[in-house]
Amino acid sequence: MLKALIVEDELYIRKGLLAMITSLNKEISILGECESVKEAVVVANACKPDLIFLDINLLDGNAFDFLEQTTNLKYNVIFITAYEQYALQALKNGAVDYILKPVDIEELEVAIDKAIETKIEVAQEQLQVVKSEMIDRKKEKLVLRLQEGLQVIEFKFLTHCKSDKGYTTFYLNDGKSYIASKPIKEFENQFPEKNFMRTHQSYVVNLSFVDKYDKNGYIFLKSGEKIPVSARRKNDFVERLLNQ
Repeated sequence: MLKALIVEDELYIRKGLLAMITSLNKEISILGECESVKEAVVVANACKPDLIFLDINLLDGNAFDFLEQTTNLKYNVIFITAYEQYALQALKNGAVDYILKPVDIEELEVAIDKAIETKIEVAQEQLQVVKSEMIDRKKEKLVLRLQEGLQVIEFKFLTHCKSDKGYTTFYLNDGKSYIASKPIKEFENQFPEKNFMRTHQSYVVNLSFVDKYDKNGYIFLKSGEKIPVSARRKNDFVERLLNQ
């Protein structure tokens, strides 16, 4: 029987997962539930689970922080995620299983069956690919190719980007801006995923600079800039903002 741990910061999702796993009647024993990286590391080291149901975003960090702090352990992982498109490619490249929220019991069963059949050694190799992918993505700077040369942009100073007619303008917190002759989709995958989000087809926003979000669907940055949030991205944006 596999020993499993649920690591998820939303109580109702943890309880829902527990109920679904129990109803599937698989050879799995749930050791416990955790809502933070810190708690999960302690419990994992103490209980040494074979399988972890791991949410991408947690109260005090993310799944990859947990992976980095438990390299001494050997386990398989089923990732649980709502909107982290940046992480999905890394998971796919590592052939690691994941389930999108809201969790579907049939998808959960398929993932569990795959985890049961996958040897721990193979699972660890897959996770190593995922970790390497994520490390490569953790860049601090972006280099823009402008007409006058190359411009280095530090993400911590970038408040937002706006795309218009095939051009993208990058706005910094010191008031400077730079225009690159590429649409915003060409840069989207290069932004640090923790703080940046595509809120509209024409905008990417650094959540660190958000001052407020109003009921009419607009973000107000600390600089006073007003940025729209599209209807289809509204729920994801609110969830991201609440979990910052």
